[in-house]
Amino acid sequence: MRGARSAKWVAGAIIVALSATACGSGDSGDDDKNNGAGSFSMDIAEPKRLIPQAATESAGSQVLSALFTPLVEFDAENQPVLAAAESIESEDNKVWTIKLKDATWHDGKPVTAQNYVDAWNWGAYGPNAADGNYFFGTIEGYEDLNPTDPDGEEGPKEAPKPKADKLSGLKAVDDKTIEVTLNAPFSGFKSVVGYTVFYPMPESAFEDIKAYEQAPIGQGPFQMDGKWEHDKLVKVKAFEDYKLGDKPKVEGVDFRVYQKQETAYNDLLAGNLDVINQIPTEVMGSAPKELGDRFLTSEASTFQFVAFPTYDKKYDDPKIRKAISMAIDRDEIIDVVFQGSQASADAFVSPVVGGYREDACGEACKFDPAAAKKLLKEAGGIKGNKINIGHNADGGHEQWINATCDQLKKNLDLNCVSQAVPKFAELLTQVEKKQFSGMFRLGWIMDYPSMENYLGPLYTTDGSSNYYGYSNKEFDKLVQEGREAKTEEEAIKKWQAAEDILVEDMPVIPLRFGKNVFGHSEKVKNVEMNLFNQVDLVKVEKS
Repeated sequence: MRGARSAKWVAGAIIVALSATACGSGDSGDDDKNNGAGSFSMDIAEPKRLIPQAATESAGSQVLSALFTPLVEFDAENQPVLAAAESIESEDNKVWTIKLKDATWHDGKPVTAQNYVDAWNWGAYGPNAADGNYFFGTIEGYEDLNPTDPDGEEGPKEAPKPKADKLSGLKAVDDKTIEVTLNAPFSGFKSVVGYTVFYPMPESAFEDIKAYEQAPIGQGPFQMDGKWEHDKLVKVKAFEDYKLGDKPKVEGVDFRVYQKQETAYNDLLAGNLDVINQIPTEVMGSAPKELGDRFLTSEASTFQFVAFPTYDKKYDDPKIRKAISMAIDRDEIIDVVFQGSQASADAFVSPVVGGYREDACGEACKFDPAAAKKLLKEAGGIKGNKINIGHNADGGHEQWINATCDQLKKNLDLNCVSQAVPKFAELLTQVEKKQFSGMFRLGWIMDYPSMENYLGPLYTTDGSSNYYGYSNKEFDKLVQEGREAKTEEEAIKKWQAAEDILVEDMPVIPLRFGKNVFGHSEKVKNVEMNLFNQVDLVKVEKS
């Protein structure tokens, strides 16, 4: 997913936010100003988009999880469980038949198979520039909707007009049946459709997609309560006619936009915010005592890393990238800055997915300043002896990035500086357009539980979230062979071989595997966060 808070981009330093958490533009002195009776409030960053096929960061995904129900959800073993789908079947892993349960849009109209087809075609159509476009690439006909930019003597030329605006491998057989034909067999497709970009959209959305985004109509447990108040608030209320699962135990949720995690935390302590999805690093030492049993942790799929702009000659030598990685003492930063709330990353995929191997990154991810300095010298050093690490100012990253720069100054004699971009959405836009000069931090939350979700979007040549220009044909080949494997065991072997290539090329520096570290006020109970760094909104109750 292109994006930032869920298998999505996360903006926050600890785990949440694939997006970051943002800072309160809401008033901190009005006790229930934004909360109606029976509602609760929680913090989010300003979403980048609120169209399902374009929302690949954690803030937007959290809001959309209230408004929509996915085709599948996941159980404790990360296996797909039917949600909006009645069944998802295939005899050859290439042609898939999806049958839908009865469901109702928030405007009272029935949800149909055509609503899914229309939404997926919109996301797959290149000119719409949806961040989730990549995820439709496995469906037959995708290339006709996304012609590649031809290269001329003077560089890339304007891409030709797409040959089609609909995926040839996608059709509504009847009102309740979708048939999907893939380019090649993919045994994991049933899990993939649990991701945000595979939500449907009603027919009315396409009459004015920009207007729809300000107040999305979904088929989930909550519906919009007014319009999206940018940089301030998104309000939702319980949907009385919800048919696809348990109904909410509260009347509504106020998603309050914060630009600083510390402000959100102070609002929580003051009773002006009910749920904070990421405890700021600055208060990690005091929060357990201040919140007591309302200080919570849970397993998460977050992977935090620093990426290299591989298109920049300064960083095009893998030896330089490895040297910088080996000069970072991950454990020290975790102990001092994060108070032990995270774990050092020793692989390019999270321990929560099948196929993870302890120490897969090997020596390249181990702290060895002497070896790092020697490797940097062998590579001829870095021009100007100066580097910078970019980050979003609304995610609470300044402290750990400064600590990282201090280590690089000490261990490699590099002049390293922190460079902040105000918002996570801005950082994503800059790196996507290659307008940012230097290294930059990113965080990834899985979209679906698979090694492939950590490899395909992030590192394949055409990956949706490959913001660093990395390309390796053998890597691409192994990822695709894994998708086409007949069994999960065969797929994992291919993906592990692909991960081994990343260890050699080092396009990013694995830093930390995260946990959900969150808290809530005395006004609510049963607050849980899942592996996707989302609060389970349906379970929350007022105390």
